[in-house]
Amino acid sequence: MSRIKICGLFRPCDVDFVNQARPDWCGFVLHVPKSHRSLTPDQARALRARLDPAIVPVGVFVDQPVEEVAALLRDGTIQVAQLHGREDEGYLAALRALAPDREIWRAFQMRAAADLDRAARFPADRIVLDSGQGSGRPFDWTLLRGFPRPYLLAGGLTPENLRTAVRTLRPFGVDLSSGVECQGCKDREKILAAVRAAREE
Repeated sequence: MSRIKICGLFRPCDVDFVNQARPDWCGFVLHVPKSHRSLTPDQARALRARLDPAIVPVGVFVDQPVEEVAALLRDGTIQVAQLHGREDEGYLAALRALAPDREIWRAFQMRAAADLDRAARFPADRIVLDSGQGSGRPFDWTLLRGFPRPYLLAGGLTPENLRTAVRTLRPFGVDLSSGVECQGCKDREKILAAVRAAREE
């Protein structure tokens, strides 16, 4: 069984869907203007207030000032920061100093073995191995053979291919966004099906 995150919630009904499905985490995209799922901190707080306390809120960031990320961790808007940009080890250290005892994840786009090497060595609490920011396509999963640390798998996952991914790769967790949407919006039935699929193995 893999843990599961449903990412990119941006409507109140999206929160209602995950409250019913009960994934382990949900994701709020913060200050990423090119994403239609992007939220302001106030919008994220309003959705967070609606969220079942058993579901851990994750904030997704791309090269945001470290002080802004830390503030959202400290005030409880999010419990985990997931970094998707060019954030390096110095950024990670600064964020840990400003928000101690909070989890920090780092996402890596998988294109070649060198990307895996960097991900394996990066000192984040968790790593996310992704095909790209919102591409909706899986990367070559054969790259992950022998990968030395637990990871969350992302990119191109759907309720239909999730069982195969979990059965084949045994990831620590899976992270879905566009794969549980219809026409750019979260779909209740797809979210329910994805959570079931992740937990059947």
